[in-house]
Amino acid sequence: MKFDRSLPVAIVGGGFSGTMVAAQLARRGFDSVLIEKAGRAGQGIAYSTREPAHVLNVRAEVMSAWAEDLEHFSRVAEDAGGTRKDFVQRRQFGQYLKQQLAEAVDSGRVRVVEREAIEARPSDAGWTVAVDGGELIQASGLVLAIGNQPPEPMPFGRGNPRVIDNPWGAEALAAVEDLAASNQDIMLVGTGLTMIDAVLSLEAAGHRGRIVALSRRGLIPRGHVNDMVPAPVEAGEVPGGNVRSLWRWLRKRGAEVGWRSAVDSLRPHTHWIWTGLPLEQKKRFSRHARPWWDVHRHRIAPEISQQLHSLIVQGRLEIVAGRIQSVEEKDGALQVTYRRRGSDRISEGRFAYMLNCTGPLGAISRTKDPMLSQMLADGLIKPDDLGMALDVDDRSRVVGSDHAWAMGPMTKGRYWEIIAVPDIRGQAAQVAEDIAAELGA
Repeated sequence: MKFDRSLPVAIVGGGFSGTMVAAQLARRGFDSVLIEKAGRAGQGIAYSTREPAHVLNVRAEVMSAWAEDLEHFSRVAEDAGGTRKDFVQRRQFGQYLKQQLAEAVDSGRVRVVEREAIEARPSDAGWTVAVDGGELIQASGLVLAIGNQPPEPMPFGRGNPRVIDNPWGAEALAAVEDLAASNQDIMLVGTGLTMIDAVLSLEAAGHRGRIVALSRRGLIPRGHVNDMVPAPVEAGEVPGGNVRSLWRWLRKRGAEVGWRSAVDSLRPHTHWIWTGLPLEQKKRFSRHARPWWDVHRHRIAPEISQQLHSLIVQGRLEIVAGRIQSVEEKDGALQVTYRRRGSDRISEGRFAYMLNCTGPLGAISRTKDPMLSQMLADGLIKPDDLGMALDVDDRSRVVGSDHAWAMGPMTKGRYWEIIAVPDIRGQAAQVAEDIAAELGA
């Protein structure tokens, strides 16, 4: 494949990953076209929320969009009357990201196309990307920055409007409004960060019914604390290559310095720890350790943790470890039976809605995205060894295609910890540098 360096780079996905690759390229004097449907360019799903109750899961001081200026967002938060230690509203961070995109657009280096990319194929110039509406975009390179995708549909209630599979879609928003007006009960399937967003939205809307959140283990994200003391470690102190050894080290270290400090001390080393694990050990981690790691690693603001605790104490929120046995519609509601973990006891409940909060899609082969589906079918991209995301090399280049890169959650099989701003901003700078070197050669 040849490429035409006079053409822009096509970036598919306008969330944090895509926005910052475009902004990084603009700073290097390279043109790009950012393709994002639904008018969310500069924010994506994560930061397009309008709900004030949805706050960042980490403090402002670590949320700079620029790897070369780690105080960038801290200054913005302070200029707005906050502090660097605040867990600011996600919509405020979304406005900050939109400003980064606006500056890149104003530079004349970035064009935004508010359409859905439906096909991408190699061409003599590099790539041709088709968007809905018929436009064909010629590009010198391609960046797949599509981000987290809706969860796998639940295996029950298919076609029932009371069973909602996309927790970020219009149907979920309408259900929240209906529940706030009726105060009926709701079941949330999944107890991670998506569940917490759903609970906060229901509370903010004025819902006073009962919420039951169910998952296999019943684990919920732990909260940050304000007095945690950092306890960094050198890479050589951390055992690699074996999940059991790493887990034992983490438990011992946690007993010495506190589990939060121990978990956070691994952050600078997670990429080399993950890439150093044999495939079988990665599978072992995914099967057994991942749920425990997620709730301790991806924590929530202290005030949000306290709010959840209060709801549980009041009996308005119940966290259940168990499995759903059956779902039937009866008299305008859902009759749900579920078995609690470690028990033969069957529980029943009547719920106005059931919302899928199981988290983002975990198998890229099951994607509903039209462009990714087409590229998989054509062999232009392939799943990573774990089947979670795309197969990429150590420069985030897509394996099997020329002049193509992937970003953020599209590369989590390779890097694992690549869903948070501090991780992705570094990747965005590295990918932009790699693109600039290739196109400028």
